[in-house]
Amino acid sequence: MSSIKNNLSDLYNRIRECEKKFNRKSSSVSLLAVTKQQSTDAIAEAINAGQQAFGENYLQEALPKIAFFSEKNIEWHFIGPIQSNKTKKIAENFSWVHSLTSLKVAKRLNDQRPSHLPPLNVCIEVNVSDETTKVGADLNDITALAEYCMSMPKLKLRGLMAIPMAKNIFSEQRAEFHKLTVLYKNLNEKGFMLDTLSMGMSDDWEAAVAEEATMVRIGSAIFGKRN
Repeated sequence: MSSIKNNLSDLYNRIRECEKKFNRKSSSVSLLAVTKQQSTDAIAEAINAGQQAFGENYLQEALPKIAFFSEKNIEWHFIGPIQSNKTKKIAENFSWVHSLTSLKVAKRLNDQRPSHLPPLNVCIEVNVSDETTKVGADLNDITALAEYCMSMPKLKLRGLMAIPMAKNIFSEQRAEFHKLTVLYKNLNEKGFMLDTLSMGMSDDWEAAVAEEATMVRIGSAIFGKRN
């Protein structure tokens, strides 16, 4: 077996074990393979191993990959910062956007989503650690942004995403993710019916699963360290 196939198999087993450990429902956590700076050969190996959902951070890097695998049954997720001049291509080529942070971008994605495609699945990216260097909507703005997304006919609001401040201690990682979990539950109590908590990467995904993540975004643990 290839190392990518081995890594995926090991990761899925570890996710299932983590679900049991933290009393999560079996298969409640899905895996998004992050392919930033990865070759089409590496992506093909992951596809051949059964992986179908892939995340890209940069539009210019993603578009050739999407075209290359156009005959495959692949679900592409945009997970990087969104510039206004890139919304049209994102709306046309992706099934999911995890990094929605503003009313302006929400409107552009909605207006530029082709009518023949289903609504674009979106997650609001939240700056849970209040870091000035991080992209993400302010905690106080989330409800208004969620309401706006719900009013957009070509968007389907699925949930929340965050990239918390990096921590090395498990309990501290959990504490950062817990902020997003609380917000997610509060929104659902208000009737938003969200189903996606996109949080956790290669170095902290287990803490994210402990805090009820439904989707973890993992790159290096599958493909190895990027150059």
